[in-house]
Amino acid sequence: MALDTIISISDASIFQADNLILSDVNLTVEKGEFIYVIGKVGSGKTSLIKTITAEIPLAIGEGTVAGYDLKKLKRKQVPFLRRKIGIVFQDFQLLSDRSVYDNLLFVLKSTGWKNKQDIKQRITDVLDKVGLKYKDFKMPHQLSGGEQQRVVIARALLNDPEIILADEPTGNLDPETSEDIVRLLWDISASGRAVIMATHNYGLLKKFQSRTLRCEKGRLNETQQMSEIDFQSMMEM
Repeated sequence: MALDTIISISDASIFQADNLILSDVNLTVEKGEFIYVIGKVGSGKTSLIKTITAEIPLAIGEGTVAGYDLKKLKRKQVPFLRRKIGIVFQDFQLLSDRSVYDNLLFVLKSTGWKNKQDIKQRITDVLDKVGLKYKDFKMPHQLSGGEQQRVVIARALLNDPEIILADEPTGNLDPETSEDIVRLLWDISASGRAVIMATHNYGLLKKFQSRTLRCEKGRLNETQQMSEIDFQSMMEM
């Protein structure tokens, strides 16, 4: 595997329980790449993401993520793999009963951080990176949807991951806010992290053009720039 390759999957079949979702999957992702994954609901986008995080075991084929061999991965190694990966969800999944700061504190404490000064500095750094440095005291319900998603991205960055997986991160946001979130993810990839973003949003694909993978008919294929008509027809098939 090349030094800059952060994800390598070859000749893989991806299952959910006993159902074959994707077959003959070959994927190489380099550090600093920004990649879209498109496809209709149920086409395998989320299954691919869950395979990368080892939530779905890789039964057939080969796979390496951030230096971990998915076929040989022991259960006790999974948390260490996941620290190399930041995950951004569509529905935020913030803890509603605590402030932005305490949401991030919870993650750091649960991943082994102990030094109070280091914790405070790390939280300040990631909130600064997403433009929320002065909103650490706010409760999630006091933030807009876009601000909540920025907190989620800050949370994903806490353990300095090598990979960001964003599963429909703009699904609940208006067009302008969606652009802001993708621009932020774009900047994160420019800093050397690989970003893989599953999306249904053609406008974002058009505005921020990048490598695009297509889940369709049980296969994962690289796709060229497509028209909006082709995109919509694919989503409806």
